[in-house]
Amino acid sequence: MQITSAGDRFAAFRHRSYAQFFFARFLAAFAIQIISVAVGWQMYEVTRSAFLLGMIGLVQFLPSLLLILVTGSVTDRYSRRSIVSICLAISAFCAAALLLLTVTGTFAPVPVFVILVIFGIERAFMGPAVQSLSPNLVPEKDLANSFAWNASSWQTASIVGPMTGGLLYGLDPTVAYSVALAFMAAATVLVFLIPKPAQRKVGEPTSWTYILAGFKFIRFEKVVLGAISLDLFAVLLGGAVALMPIFASDILVLGPLGLGLLRAAPGVGAIAMAIFLATFPIRHGSGIKMFVGVAVFGLATMVFGLSQTPWLSIVALAFMGAGDMISVYVRETLMALWTPDEVRGRVNAVNSVFIGASNELGEFRAGVMTHFIGVVPAVVIGGVGTLAVSVLWAWMFPQLRKIDALDAPDRSERPDIR
Repeated sequence: MQITSAGDRFAAFRHRSYAQFFFARFLAAFAIQIISVAVGWQMYEVTRSAFLLGMIGLVQFLPSLLLILVTGSVTDRYSRRSIVSICLAISAFCAAALLLLTVTGTFAPVPVFVILVIFGIERAFMGPAVQSLSPNLVPEKDLANSFAWNASSWQTASIVGPMTGGLLYGLDPTVAYSVALAFMAAATVLVFLIPKPAQRKVGEPTSWTYILAGFKFIRFEKVVLGAISLDLFAVLLGGAVALMPIFASDILVLGPLGLGLLRAAPGVGAIAMAIFLATFPIRHGSGIKMFVGVAVFGLATMVFGLSQTPWLSIVALAFMGAGDMISVYVRETLMALWTPDEVRGRVNAVNSVFIGASNELGEFRAGVMTHFIGVVPAVVIGGVGTLAVSVLWAWMFPQLRKIDALDAPDRSERPDIR
């Protein structure tokens, strides 16, 4: 497999369907960031509870876990483009519901958590569908380039979205939710207009063998198992996003706009790294560089937890984003290259649960630890844990550590996944 040359940084955009997908994903990610900032700040403002901040992540993660045997099979059996369109429409409905609660003055934990559960169900289906749709829109030689831009789409939204969300929330919460609703609606239309892409489907009746094929493949393929489990435990331990309202309000005293700056800082580092990787793809030492990225993420998390100076906290968060981007770039490219298309949805359903566990369940972990031991120890201990995971996984998965170039494996040695 020939990876895109260093000079062709926009290779993926030469495919119109991918360009539409990219901008739709950006708008959706932008809206998610606005909602995340607004809901987190509003929940803490209403309840002053770190535990409920952590619950925001948990209620969004549980649907992915409970529906894992369904979402991947649906993604492989039906149109991925249609699934993504429907899920984005449901996201718009959730944004509208949050707007309604705010307008009517009925914003409270119970109705908000009900909406977030619906949002979590939608994300349970959209996660594997989005991850599986992207490789259908570009040829294999442009996959690594597309994943660098996919990551930059999310991270750009992570920069602009939180700052915008904090600013809009400062104006009025209803403005924040209204903008998020408009962006979700626009993303829905863009995905719906993508021409139907080629998609390999397994024409067999649904059975337990079919449903569990994703688990079987991951168990067999140690490179994929190591990559997704590394992300699970690293971010599960090192995630501090849910606690940023506390840092912005009580430690750094920055207010809603300052919360947006904190939420944006990891994206600044990540987008800079994503642009670098899109221009200069990793050619050699891919496995080692992924582990180094995770270690940088852990060290920067520790610095952020200990800092009481705004500029140092923002710099630490930027390094967190840069380190995480290296890991994401290598992991997502390996996942796409090493996973056959006919099982991609089921494998990505498992991967989505791992990602959800690392993010949403990580937020719950952070909230609970903060409730019992305080916010600074919760973040610092998490950073130490992430650093330890990078070392332990490098020892446990030598196949992953020894990967040099980001190339497709020999398909003749892949397991029977039907």
